[in-house]
Amino acid sequence: MRLKDLPLRVTALTTASLLVVPAALLLLLPRKLASGLDRLTPDAALLQSFAARPAQPPPALWQQRLGPQEAERHWRLQRRFWWQFWGPHGDAGAYLVFSANASEPLPATGLRVDDLIVVAPSPLARQLLQDQLKLRRRPPRGLDHRCSQDLLQREAVHWNPAALAQMLGPLAPLAMTLQQGCLVLRSEGSALVWQGEADSSPDAMQAAPDRLGIPALGAPPPPSQLLELRGARMELLLRGLLSTALLRNTLAERYGLGSEQVRRLQAAPFALRLAAQPKGPYRAGLQLLVRLPGDRELWDRWLQDLSRTLESQGLSRSQPAAAVSLWNREDGEAIGGWRWLRADQLLLFLGPSPTQALPLEAPAGADWQLLIQPSLLEAQQLLPPGLPLVVRRSAQLVLQGRGSGQSALAGRLQLK
Repeated sequence: MRLKDLPLRVTALTTASLLVVPAALLLLLPRKLASGLDRLTPDAALLQSFAARPAQPPPALWQQRLGPQEAERHWRLQRRFWWQFWGPHGDAGAYLVFSANASEPLPATGLRVDDLIVVAPSPLARQLLQDQLKLRRRPPRGLDHRCSQDLLQREAVHWNPAALAQMLGPLAPLAMTLQQGCLVLRSEGSALVWQGEADSSPDAMQAAPDRLGIPALGAPPPPSQLLELRGARMELLLRGLLSTALLRNTLAERYGLGSEQVRRLQAAPFALRLAAQPKGPYRAGLQLLVRLPGDRELWDRWLQDLSRTLESQGLSRSQPAAAVSLWNREDGEAIGGWRWLRADQLLLFLGPSPTQALPLEAPAGADWQLLIQPSLLEAQQLLPPGLPLVVRRSAQLVLQGRGSGQSALAGRLQLK
């Protein structure tokens, strides 16, 4: 090497390093896409991410919010993900969210939020969101932070208590342990499967729970079995139902279910089933099987108190078999009752007396499992109207959970 060549070679090496090293760092540590998403999450009751597929036609929401030509132009520029969300008032319609350059003109009801364009369903919805975005918010933490990362990198959905109330309606108290959460979604054959987490607190700060495996596709349940929920602890049902003092007092004063019985019931394994009734005055019958802890005498005394209350309401009791109590209206129609299956297992039912006992065991690896046949429930008009159309028309939904205050979730939605 000649001495006079050294400066040139050093300069070339330095220049190459200045170009290559930043490029490598950009590949290893890419810029966080859609940084404005963190600002939108607190105002979204339900927020969902979708993989961009610009080779396909623009989705219907794009055409509704942008018009055919602008939807086509923006859609062709998408490379990773786009989003839609609903605010606290779901009837206002969905907001469309997508990445765009700062030079892009805004649609009539659009807002620029960092590196995103948000298109509101109406001018009023745009103004409401703009006012909310002026508030100072802390960066997402805990569950919120993990959900934000999933929404940026995968097809996922995030919800809060407002979304549950809109979708489940009067059934929302049954989902008190799932008030806020996030699920990562993917297709698997003719099914949609998911894994994620939920929490009963709107400000969950715990570390992520261990992942729960996706339930396998089992044999379809009989058409008469509309819904089945099995769990290791009945607290899953009671937490939301007993959250108000009025209901607690009513159960205690009118039906004799006091604090001691409630405490024991919360730890009891249970199975709940909704079964279709092909004939008679009821569209479906409800069955609840509970393994009752403690002395049988405690529960016998409670059933005696309950019997006196039912008699005072004009119902009559018959006992067609040992350990069976069947309650009838004045016209002789059976409306429900109970029977002991074993010394510690009590089956309570509304509607006709069941002919088959429920399985009581919780699923392996999970604390509870919900199995429903949505299309059959929809035909009976027994589904909450706020559920998404894809759920209401599906053949089978399986949802499993592990944990109570904080839950790992996994599930499968079998499409028709």
